[in-house]
Amino acid sequence: MIKNSVYKGSLSTIVMKLLNDNGQMYGYQITREVEEITAGKLKITEGALYPVLHKLEAQGLLNVNMEKVNNRPRKYYFLTEKGKKETVSLLSDMRSFIQNMEVLLNPGISNG
Repeated sequence: MIKNSVYKGSLSTIVMKLLNDNGQMYGYQITREVEEITAGKLKITEGALYPVLHKLEAQGLLNVNMEKVNNRPRKYYFLTEKGKKETVSLLSDMRSFIQNMEVLLNPGISNG
């Protein structure tokens, strides 16, 4: 399992990428999707996820849709237009960061 500090700063990007790919999702669904995609190597706790969701909502990057499921309310999160644009920008930044880290960790690799 990867140390929390390594991906904590990337959690907003991870959440926004999932919402961009899947439309609307509820919190538990986001945590399960990350765990499934990474074969259990990344696990997001509710304690880490919900503050990020609330922050993104406060920034106008996502909205909430309440639906009843089995007679219980469920909050679905989805990107706003502003959130979709920000996701494109964050993913571009993340790709550049990963490429630069790869060059730093493996200096023999070309940065092209």
